[in-house]
Amino acid sequence: MSIKSSVDLELQKLGQLAPSGYFLGLHIRFASALMQFSTYSQAWLDHYTEQAYALRDPTIAWGFCTEGSSRWSEFGIPDTFGVLADAATHGLKFGLTISCGPVRSRTIASFSRSDREFEDSEIEQISQIVRRLHDIVEPPESLTKAQIEALRLIASGDRHAAAAATLNISESALKARLTGARDKLHARTTAEAIQRAKDYRLL
Repeated sequence: MSIKSSVDLELQKLGQLAPSGYFLGLHIRFASALMQFSTYSQAWLDHYTEQAYALRDPTIAWGFCTEGSSRWSEFGIPDTFGVLADAATHGLKFGLTISCGPVRSRTIASFSRSDREFEDSEIEQISQIVRRLHDIVEPPESLTKAQIEALRLIASGDRHAAAAATLNISESALKARLTGARDKLHARTTAEAIQRAKDYRLL
């Protein structure tokens, strides 16, 4: 099964366990997630962005300070800006945050319900899924020299033919290098691979 298929399967399970939506940031490094997914309502996402809540969100603060799981009602840290109270007015009344991985590559995920607290068995199930997703999309520690050369030329604006000529290889060989880099970086496009390589200081 491909990485994408494996991720999609696990995300489907999370969607069933979090009827009011979830947010998942996998391998957060340098303030950017390698992959992120959200099923929260667009109204809440727009409001969250308008209020700059990412800088004030206690679920994010808790996730970077702690590994494990916690219901929002049990955080024990102040919600100075009332983010969680505001979330409740958008249907996110009961929540859960999961955090795993080293702080240099942390995965943080939050899940919500509108009807009741998450049960212990649900928390364990969600935690296992999040840990699996964290492992599935583990970012590479490095790219090959050939992949880096190919990405750099495309990043500088070269077309495939020009980049291949510069490297003295065929266009199909260049495309193979770019495909390998995309696969390693779990990127859908070469542009996305270039950005992720830069974010992870591989380029």
